[in-house]
Amino acid sequence: MTTQRPSPDAPLRIGTRGSALALAQAHETRARLMAAHGLPEAAFDIVVIKTTGDRVLDRALSEIGGKGLFTKEIEEALLDRSIDLAVHSMKDVPTVLPDGLILTAHLPREDVRDAFVSLRHESLASMPAGAVVGTSSLRRRAQLLHRRPDLSVVEFRGNVQTRMKKLADGVAEATFLACAGLRRLGMAEEIRAPIEPEDMLPAVAQGAIGIETREDDAETRALLDAIACPETGLRLAAERAFLAGLDGSCRTPIGGLATLEHGRLRLRGEIIRPDGSERLATERLAQHSCGAAEAAAMGADAAAELRSRGGAGFFDA
Repeated sequence: MTTQRPSPDAPLRIGTRGSALALAQAHETRARLMAAHGLPEAAFDIVVIKTTGDRVLDRALSEIGGKGLFTKEIEEALLDRSIDLAVHSMKDVPTVLPDGLILTAHLPREDVRDAFVSLRHESLASMPAGAVVGTSSLRRRAQLLHRRPDLSVVEFRGNVQTRMKKLADGVAEATFLACAGLRRLGMAEEIRAPIEPEDMLPAVAQGAIGIETREDDAETRALLDAIACPETGLRLAAERAFLAGLDGSCRTPIGGLATLEHGRLRLRGEIIRPDGSERLATERLAQHSCGAAEAAAMGADAAAELRSRGGAGFFDA
């Protein structure tokens, strides 16, 4: 089959949210496609779509529906053919996609770690008892309260720039942001201290960009093959199966990270009570190199273990 190449007369339409970080990710996708296929910038249109998560900023994500808040309207545009592909932060993407859509490619993964960000303190350990930390993430809140129950946690929504302004305005003394997002925005200097996964496991798929297309759009999928990162796809197969097995959403404190170590896939996962009072963790290590199906089986098995150990009501506040 001959793949139709995008051109200035028939540009490939890339759907994205309008935040600075989302646009940076869409521009990275466009740049990789341009380089891979020798195409000019005019062969692509970046289409900004406002999502529910962008519109509702006065409530916690867990109160307005959890995952899907940053993808629903973009996926609707894919299905009605207003756009040809969608670029997502993979940690925002639900584990079940709408019928007819598929995750076609993942870009090489960035730094997976959380960043401790503060204008007043050098590290989480140096914060005094009673200090205020802002976060909109139930995972980060639960992990923080598990490690430092002496700290106070307040709701802290908004894009990176908004959260930095809230820090400057004294709404909180510190916050956590993804290292990957700060690096992609050219704001790595704001990282006061990266938090190692051994101390706080990141969100499932943190640092990864995913590209979603219509399942029947073979031409666009063929174009994306040239920029797909198989290693990222393999790691996310394990992590997303782990999340799916726990029925994970923005309403459940879950951390998970898969890494490749000497060619073998290692998966670490944890669940934490929302108040931080209890943490359950597990780990899986493949005995040899594996494919996506085995990676997903590892994730599902780890989730089943933690569901059994946690029992009914583990995530109740």
